[in-house]
Amino acid sequence: MLWYSNVVPKLWNETIEAHRREVHDAILDTTWALVDEHGLLSVKMSQIAEKTGIGRATLYKYFPDVEAILVAWHERHIGRHLEKLAEIRDQAGDALGRLEAVLGAYALIEHRRHAGELAALLHRGEHVARAEQQLHDMIRELLSEAAEDGRVRDDVSPEELVNYCLHALTAAGSLPSEAAVRRLVRVTMAGLQPEP
Repeated sequence: MLWYSNVVPKLWNETIEAHRREVHDAILDTTWALVDEHGLLSVKMSQIAEKTGIGRATLYKYFPDVEAILVAWHERHIGRHLEKLAEIRDQAGDALGRLEAVLGAYALIEHRRHAGELAALLHRGEHVARAEQQLHDMIRELLSEAAEDGRVRDDVSPEELVNYCLHALTAAGSLPSEAAVRRLVRVTMAGLQPEP
């Protein structure tokens, strides 16, 4: 009996937590699909509850309004981007190659970024500031490592070079194609080359 009482509560708690995560993720995905299809101002909590297959009271236990759901969706979305960039950073190879791969992936993220009123809503708040700092730190570390190897200029501080890279690659959002984005990355990388 002792074994049973120790295992069942843990299994029960894990099952409940897994269920809560599934409901949470379903709410986020459903809301994003509805906003993408109907627009930000057209989506109501009752629609989200119905499409998710949960009661409105349950929905309100998770989120107070549509905006809170979208902010949570965006936080998860940004987290996935950062995870992908970290995977690229952690691959084998020299620092310069990993830097170029990270900058290329970031530029493609910028190229595909949403715009308009939804962007204005989502691209504010602490979660965005935290993500920007993580990205900044990641690129600064790669720049420092590549500078130590003599592959990136060392006459400009890594801090300034990070700003150069991020500002330059923000332009990827207005480019017409992925080919243009790749060209922008090459131009950005050329600006990082050491002085001859």
